[in-house]
Amino acid sequence: MQGLGSLRYEPTERRVRVMVGDRQVVDTTGAALVWEPGRVVPSYAVPVSDLRADLVASSAPATVVPDGLLHPGIPFGAHSTAGEPADVLVGGRRLSGAGFRPYDADLAEYVVLDFTAFDAWFEEDVLLVAHPREPYHWVELLPSSRRVRFELDGVVLAESDRPTFVFETSLPTRYYLPREDVRVELAPSTRRTSCAYKGEASYYSVPGHADLAWTYPEPLAGMERLAGLVAFLDDHLDVFVDDRPCERPRTAVSAALLDELGVAP
Repeated sequence: MQGLGSLRYEPTERRVRVMVGDRQVVDTTGAALVWEPGRVVPSYAVPVSDLRADLVASSAPATVVPDGLLHPGIPFGAHSTAGEPADVLVGGRRLSGAGFRPYDADLAEYVVLDFTAFDAWFEEDVLLVAHPREPYHWVELLPSSRRVRFELDGVVLAESDRPTFVFETSLPTRYYLPREDVRVELAPSTRRTSCAYKGEASYYSVPGHADLAWTYPEPLAGMERLAGLVAFLDDHLDVFVDDRPCERPRTAVSAALLDELGVAP
């Protein structure tokens, strides 16, 4: 693996399948994960020979973006490496710009696909959520007896001596508490976000503050212990662990941007 500023790719032995409606357009064991320079999350490249659809010159030319962090909110069509965009024709549908063929000799027989342009993706028989998973990302859930307290303007929102600490690659530590240890009213909101590793999050508002907390009602396999626990967007709160104040997280992608993108923390 090379640095974030390079075009990177890694073959996978996982069977990858892609659906448009009830039509399977990819079924391959020869896929590769591809990271364009600066991309935070990978895309899947599949052999053109395993694509059961037609590739044609794109109706929208590729947009080459300058160097920098390419967060998940930057659309697939904005590329950071030279290549040829392509539309994918499936039956009577034209998926504009859903394919990209980088000018790289090792990827000459591949097409990189836009995850969001297709209806469903599977690794083996597991439905993927949000984006492809990468082999270097991990999430660890550790129950703890340390006391965690969330405050907002001096008001205690929640306090617990039975939190679950969630450690995740490149993200700040998050603290998930039992619902009964939350002291403020939690009003369900309509907001939903998805995490490729944890599942779909539902949000709560507290008096005067929208979408300040979230939960995973039905977390993905391996994350079941998160079910029903509540976390707070501690980027905007005062957090204390064993009465010691914690520094507010400083992430590459700000909390405000996460809100805009609909990406789960």
